Amino acid sequence: MAKTDSTGSTWRYRWAHRQNERRQRTFREADEAWRRRDEELRRLRALAESFQGTADAGDGLPMELAPGEVVFWTMPGAQLVEARHSPVLPAPELTVDPDRSGVRPRRPDGLKVTDAGLAVLTNRRLVLLGGRARRDWAYGRMTGLAHDPAAPVTLIQVLDRRRTSGLLLPTGAVADFRFKLTLAFADAIEQRAAVIAELDELIAEHEQMQPFRPAIVTPAQARLSEVVPGGRRTVAVGVAIALVVPAMLFESDPPVRPGSEVAAAATPASATPAPRPVAPIVQVETTTGPKPRRTTPPSGTATPSATATQSTRSASPQPTGERRCGAPANPYGYDYCGGFRIRQPAEGICDYFECAPNFWSGRGYLVQCQDGMVSLTGGQAEPCAGHDGVRRTVWT
Repeated sequence: MAKTDSTGSTWRYRWAHRQNERRQRTFREADEAWRRRDEELRRLRALAESFQGTADAGDGLPMELAPGEVVFWTMPGAQLVEARHSPVLPAPELTVDPDRSGVRPRRPDGLKVTDAGLAVLTNRRLVLLGGRARRDWAYGRMTGLAHDPAAPVTLIQVLDRRRTSGLLLPTGAVADFRFKLTLAFADAIEQRAAVIAELDELIAEHEQMQPFRPAIVTPAQARLSEVVPGGRRTVAVGVAIALVVPAMLFESDPPVRPGSEVAAAATPASATPAPRPVAPIVQVETTTGPKPRRTTPPSGTATPSATATQSTRSASPQPTGERRCGAPANPYGYDYCGGFRIRQPAEGICDYFECAPNFWSGRGYLVQCQDGMVSLTGGQAEPCAGHDGVRRTVWT
């Protein structure tokens, strides 16, 4: 038995120390990321309840507020952008997405900057007080609203304007602006409770994803393969080589010494003949003889071979490595277990899931309805309408 001092000088103790450090480091990183998102969701939840504007905030602004209109938010340095080609934007929705890590400070192709100034958000409209003119987007006349997921751009379509326009904001103000615009629009249609309910759902789902502290590894759990450089992979490769090389040598022909043919020809005929080589048994299927005619069993009676085949198939183990939690097998990794919401599903999803009618017209995230169909209406005011409501969320 190897002796060790208090510093743990044997390889087993060093292995356990490295494993514990690696596990704790991974846990701390995951726990820190989880806590940051948890704090952000709870901050947005508190803001959604206390979000109130004041009419005094409009003092000094070069615009006149309508009766009952209050100012929620202002941002200097906003730029007015217009689309060269007016695409059809999705209808405004009440979806909350606090993760804006993919936004980069760039202007997408097809947009041109036409003005710049102060952006003002009220409970009735979004206004840009530019150097050339003023641009208003009233919530009651909005027909389309789209936030670029990779750029700090928000495009808006309204009834009384043919060209699509919007705002290009500083990257640091994008998340705050988009969330407050969602709240302001929800207030205008009296649906702030739907935003709060969605935040409660996000918080509850995030709590279930809290990482667990890993178990402590002991020196007794170390394996001898850890001593070899490369660990188990090196041992596995060595074992494979040890098995393959002898098999290749066994199947190869033995070497022929020079002159062996001459020696065999010079052997007298009276000598004892060498034993005849035994040819390997090869099963040859005869094609000249008549084949037995297959008889059709009566209906309802299974042949012994078919019964054996069916029992073999039913007894064969099914793969259990893929985690689906009841979801159908699919190449996209969609399941009911947990993870991230799916707002842009793959084009072939309806080949594996049973999609609801008008599936691609949905503007939310992917959910399964009570009747088993999947719908892209998660987070909307009436998700799974006509399908008995939402059963659960589809994750990736």
